[in-house]
Amino acid sequence: MRIQVITIFPELFEPWLSTSLVGRARTSGLVEVEVHDLRFFTEGRHRVVDDEPYGGGAGMVMTAPPWLRAVREVSGPASRRIVLSPQGRRLDDDKVQELAELEELVLLCGRYEGLDQRVLDLVVDEELSIGDFVLSGGELPAMVTIEAVSRYIPGVVGRATSVVEDSFHQGLLDYPHYTRPPEVEGLEVPPVLLQGNHAEIERWRREQALIATYDKRPDLLEGVELTTEQREVLARHASAIACAAGERAQ
Repeated sequence: MRIQVITIFPELFEPWLSTSLVGRARTSGLVEVEVHDLRFFTEGRHRVVDDEPYGGGAGMVMTAPPWLRAVREVSGPASRRIVLSPQGRRLDDDKVQELAELEELVLLCGRYEGLDQRVLDLVVDEELSIGDFVLSGGELPAMVTIEAVSRYIPGVVGRATSVVEDSFHQGLLDYPHYTRPPEVEGLEVPPVLLQGNHAEIERWRREQALIATYDKRPDLLEGVELTTEQREVLARHASAIACAAGERAQ
């Protein structure tokens, strides 16, 4: 996969792109990331990228011409051109998998009050948001998008099962993880993980993933058709919670 990033702060990306999972993916050639300085596509010696908004108002707006030149210069026929914006569709695991199937992404990192609307009208395919909050620019959301998408590129993650078993991939959160030592400040590793019965371990992990989703993100279960076994697991869990609450109230 090829990813193009357009920003006025290219220096933010290089240290991050050279480390960890994304760094290894670039070194091995599985993911190609190029970062472009928007100011190189301006005219005039001052390299201005923003101006006052028509109609008045607080803040500055990024002007259209540099963005139009930059996006058209770096885009190819197969590019998906995306603005990182709090107004966009929420980035979720389904969207990440969809993007990972593409040949090339062009990520636009806005700043100030945003981009001139004509940039979105002329050269942008979609807007994406990493959450319902506002950041100073699109650089961090772009990094989030790059790392999330990279994990679905074959060969980037050493063990493919790690991606398949991650939170959200199958609609549930992840199950709890434990490693040495077997006891930490009175808390022990669940015995099932120490007994070597892989079928029981898998069953326990499925149950724990379901319970974690029920406790932390019950919205993910809305509209999901649960199996009889899953309903029984949640019924036992809800009963245990009720019993514990009753004991505390006494």
